[in-house]
Amino acid sequence: MNNDLFVVIEKQFVSPGKGSAFYRIKAKSLSTGKTVEQTFKSGESIETAHVQNQNMQYLYKEGEQYALMNTDTYEQILANADIVGDDAQFLKEGLNVVAKIYEDKVVAIELPKKITYEVTEAEHAVKGDTASGNVTKTVKLENGLEVQAPLFIKQGEKIIVNTETGQYVERA
Repeated sequence: MNNDLFVVIEKQFVSPGKGSAFYRIKAKSLSTGKTVEQTFKSGESIETAHVQNQNMQYLYKEGEQYALMNTDTYEQILANADIVGDDAQFLKEGLNVVAKIYEDKVVAIELPKKITYEVTEAEHAVKGDTASGNVTKTVKLENGLEVQAPLFIKQGEKIIVNTETGQYVERA
């Protein structure tokens, strides 16, 4: 649609009492991540793109590109930083992701919902912190990401982070 790739998130068939039926869709752009709403007449058709999902492993960042390796064939492919977007903060070496490939180019990546990280820096809990209602602290993870975690989390422990919200979930 409009020379861009979209994924349909929601669709609704509407048949009003007067007039012709139509579809109302909510779609997300694979290039920008923006969500749009669009209406199509019942008989109208749109071109479908065949996007291939490929299991890949994140290797490293090289300038403004991210190197991914196909876990079946061991071929490497580069994804631009604008395609990875905000998901880059969650990447760590060896992480398995799903790359969405269209015409031999990565158009989007899909992270696992939860990722395990090792805590590299964690402040010590100070007596009296819980009295003020402050029951979390900022911890730094192996990939540089900082999240709020409970006071009992120490350096060297492994924790699980939700990639949709960027929040601490539990100890690993």
